Amino acid sequence: MGTTVFERRRPSASTVDHALSGTRQAVFWLEDAPGDAYPPLTAGTTADLVVVGGGYSGLWTALLAKRRDPSRSVVLLEAKTVGWAASGRNGGFAESSLTHGEENGLTRFPDEYEHLARMGRANLDAIESTIAELKLDVDWERNGAIDVAVEPHQLEWLREGVGEDSVFLDEAELQASIHSPTYLGGLFHTRDSAIVHPAKLARALARACVDAGVQIFENTPVTELVTVGRGAPRTGAEGVDVHTAARDLTGRPTAAVVRAKKVALGTNVFPSLLKRNRLYTVPVYDYVLMTEPLSAEQLDAIGWQGRQGLGDSANQFHYYRLSSDNRILFGGYDAVYHYGGRVRDEYEDRPTSHRRLAEHFFTTFPQLEGLQFTHKWAGAIDTCSRFCAFYGTARGGRIAYATGFTGLGVAATHFGAEVMLDFLEGKTTERTATQMVRSKPIPFPPEPVASMGVNMMRWALDRADHNEGRRNLFLRTMDAVGLGFDS
Repeated sequence: MGTTVFERRRPSASTVDHALSGTRQAVFWLEDAPGDAYPPLTAGTTADLVVVGGGYSGLWTALLAKRRDPSRSVVLLEAKTVGWAASGRNGGFAESSLTHGEENGLTRFPDEYEHLARMGRANLDAIESTIAELKLDVDWERNGAIDVAVEPHQLEWLREGVGEDSVFLDEAELQASIHSPTYLGGLFHTRDSAIVHPAKLARALARACVDAGVQIFENTPVTELVTVGRGAPRTGAEGVDVHTAARDLTGRPTAAVVRAKKVALGTNVFPSLLKRNRLYTVPVYDYVLMTEPLSAEQLDAIGWQGRQGLGDSANQFHYYRLSSDNRILFGGYDAVYHYGGRVRDEYEDRPTSHRRLAEHFFTTFPQLEGLQFTHKWAGAIDTCSRFCAFYGTARGGRIAYATGFTGLGVAATHFGAEVMLDFLEGKTTERTATQMVRSKPIPFPPEPVASMGVNMMRWALDRADHNEGRRNLFLRTMDAVGLGFDS
């Protein structure tokens, strides 16, 4: 079994110690983009549409619902604060892919992949158009992205991806743009990716929702969905009672109920309010570092004048990008599942993962020795077995959901919002007619099998990275039954 470049080119312990010496456990994006405060729900009300979840999925759904029908009353309920979870702490990569990359899409949806790719590009264009139309200040940059090869066997993978908007860069061409001793070549996706400030996007969308007439309530967890009038003749009173457990301004608990005609669930990684969906996703923790702003000299040392998003091509991959003030966000590699599939604050502080990221950062950019990291954090990804979102309805079409984005939801949540609204309006569209939207992933098994399977997958992917990408029997078996993963 071979070694990887990150094992062959380790930085000194003192370099890493210095870089982490002043790092705080905090999410840079959320600190950098303070949002408006919204009150908790303290009294019962009614709405045409209740949206559960104040991340991208819920915010896009609420905004698009009002843009489709301004007369529709829309209430959005968020358990904590707008954008605090995955939407405020991700890498800020807005990708056109709806299928978690070409390879995954071709494997799972071969007959409609080209159609899905076109819809994905149109979805990214629609996001860009909305940001421009509403003048949302979100640090949007449509610079494209580069997949980089850091091992010789990855070069052939990248050459196979050359297409209309994807250009192969040999070592000299890539090094002329971005300088790293680890880079052997790259695939430049010129139009299929943008970078954005994650928390600014969430909080700007919330303001746009309010401007459109959406009522937003924070610190209002939803506890139960109770169907009203099920089996009775259809009347204006039918719908769903959305039960909440907020606290009023004095801290006293309340139990307000919203009577909704329709409900859209944008709850991402958290346990679904629909029990039948709870085995379809598991929370996998992803870890991130953010540097201090680079000086002009440090930027010159690495190039990167195009400011593209970057990611390497291993199974356990890194993603990184520049912020508007020229910090480098560096994340990925470790993907950690905790027994029982719980989402807990204490899982976000994992020194071994953050130290490993720091080591890999200085392997990638040794010329930045002396740079320090100001922030470290983590977040849980809603991973499903097909590695891209799935969609559906419940309670006679009164409830719609989109979840399982598996770390590629910054742009795909906009598509998911459109799908949920199509469902709730009873429309058959080019979106809802696709196999991708009509099909479901294979659910994960209950514990302890889930933990054993996820950790076995992590081990096998790591072994493949140490063996020139060759997939062992376990990975080939998972591929055969539709549970394989190719990043």
